[in-house]
Amino acid sequence: MNNHYDVIVVGAGPAGIFTCYELTLKLPGANVLLIDKGHDIYISCN
Repeated sequence: MNNHYDVIVVGAGPAGIFTCYELTLKLPGANVLLIDKGHDIYISCN
């Protein structure tokens, strides 16, 4: 797990996602972390 990030974006709403997208285009080598308190996105098979 990487413990160093150049940019940390809090909030995975439209603005947060777009910010991360733009950062990856403008700073291709940067380590960007996007965090959100929402639920995980996965499908549970029971």
